[in-house]
Amino acid sequence: MACIEAAPVQATNKAGGNGTITIVKLLTPAELDGKCDMFAKVILPPETSIGVHEHKGNTETYHILSGTALYNDNGKEASIGAGATTFCPDGEKHGIANPSKTEDLVFMALIIKK
Repeated sequence: MACIEAAPVQATNKAGGNGTITIVKLLTPAELDGKCDMFAKVILPPETSIGVHEHKGNTETYHILSGTALYNDNGKEASIGAGATTFCPDGEKHGIANPSKTEDLVFMALIIKK
């Protein structure tokens, strides 16, 4: 078993979203073995977001660990919280926002190649 120490990366206005978020990639491209584009923990501070974006050639799953999210599924918005899992198929759009003024939104993100 290898213990991986991932370095956090800051992303500002991700996919046209608001503010600066943190992405902690948990596996390297070599460890993903060409099957996935990303497996990461994502942290959205209060009032930040990842803008609505389309997936082309891949799918993306979010699993909410803590906080409350406003999830946009092809223009339909829903409030979701810890334990919820979303799936964005190839060719569809999604986005996610943290509407809280005080609490971080933390979730896992998995992008699988088609």
